Amino acid sequence: MTEIDRMLEANTQWAERFPGSRPVAPARKVAVVACMDSRMPLFPLLGLEVGDAHVIRNAGGVVTDDTLRSLTISQHLLGTREVVLVHHTDCGMQKTDDQGLADLVEETTGHRPPWTGRTFTDLDADVRESMEILRGTPYLLSHEVRGTVYDVATGQLREIV
Repeated sequence: MTEIDRMLEANTQWAERFPGSRPVAPARKVAVVACMDSRMPLFPLLGLEVGDAHVIRNAGGVVTDDTLRSLTISQHLLGTREVVLVHHTDCGMQKTDDQGLADLVEETTGHRPPWTGRTFTDLDADVRESMEILRGTPYLLSHEVRGTVYDVATGQLREIV
């Protein structure tokens, strides 16, 4: 049985207990931008329920053009007004650099990516940079942004000021 088969089987069980649909607009009017790391169970660690928040995840939780697109839609069409960033310790994006990542992809596939990986060495500085990008974008209706770092060893969030 493949992992996807297991997921489809789990969905059948979930659907039997499904509590019903929720409104499309997030109940708590918040969007979360986080790393895709599998060690971060965002809903329980942030005290969220289904329907509470928009969650945008990518490698490193960095603010990319697509992140800005999603947040703009989230705010203009679906009413969110706050954004919380959730980066984390022991991030894979700290284990290489943009050049090394592009070289690896090209070496293994024969194609160099047209995008940069947006790797970083200083976790707190990257959170601050992401907050500044969000606060400076003209497309958002609200610039209420807070940044955090999740410690994968302790489960604790630390706010970055």
